[in-house]
Amino acid sequence: MASPLKSLLRSSDLSKSDIELLLNTASKFAKNPLRAKKTLAKRTVAIYMTKSSTRTRLASETAVAHLGGTPIFLRADDLQIGRGETISDTAKIISGFCSALIVRTFAQSDVDELGKYASVPVINALTDDDHPTQLLADWLTIRENFGKDIKNRKFVYLGDGNNVANAWLIMGATMGAHVVVATPGGKWAPKSSVVEAANKIAKLSGGKIEITTDPQAAAKDASVIYTDVWMSMGDSESDRAEKFAALAPFAVTNDLMKLTAKDSIFMHCLPAHRGEEVAAEVIDGPKSLVWRQAFHRRTTIQALLYHLTRGELKGNK
Repeated sequence: MASPLKSLLRSSDLSKSDIELLLNTASKFAKNPLRAKKTLAKRTVAIYMTKSSTRTRLASETAVAHLGGTPIFLRADDLQIGRGETISDTAKIISGFCSALIVRTFAQSDVDELGKYASVPVINALTDDDHPTQLLADWLTIRENFGKDIKNRKFVYLGDGNNVANAWLIMGATMGAHVVVATPGGKWAPKSSVVEAANKIAKLSGGKIEITTDPQAAAKDASVIYTDVWMSMGDSESDRAEKFAALAPFAVTNDLMKLTAKDSIFMHCLPAHRGEEVAAEVIDGPKSLVWRQAFHRRTTIQALLYHLTRGELKGNK
């Protein structure tokens, strides 16, 4: 019998059946946050962040609390990693005190190493390369709005080909969705390795992956328009002017939204910069579901903790 999935380190770790299970459980937690309040009773969960956070920190701490556990928040300068202690030693120490570890940091390799050496579940709550917990919240928001049937629907990401774009390509392909990523060409396009991996998954799932530099063509008849900030944490300020000039045609405006399907929605992982990647009238308008997305960061992290600590996810083997 195959061993269960221990950790969520990358979006590609989850099978479609895992995602379906997580979304179903998260939907129940949305209605009754305390329905499994003894799951982590008398247990602790470490939340380690080297990047500042609003939604991820709030979602993680409340998710642990709603499961009856005690969250322990750790900043980078709280630990000895900054003074030379290895990641592998840190993973082993945390495993001796906590039942799970939620990590938000820069390098994907750090999360991979924590997952390798920890004996407890490790959850990637954002790296420079991936953002699987965000995508779970996104898919639950989409499901609440459109239902499970995504045939003939187009899911469009516009802007910087960053970690969220990568996660959308991989998890969208896993769900069998038609995903379009529209970015400038060159250094702000998604990584070719991620696009290749997404295409391989889509061939098996029945999904479709498109990469384009034409925002209007991408938006045509789209069910979902999704964007993210143009400058992510860790981006070089020296690139700002060049990057903004390249991304300006990909801003989500009312005119662009008029190209989309009649029942389309707007999504953004937040924080948002009105007047840059999205117009205020769009993000604050009737098609915007960004606040429901943010709400589901808690329900989906709660579902992850619930199933990972019980060994109930199969993984994408």
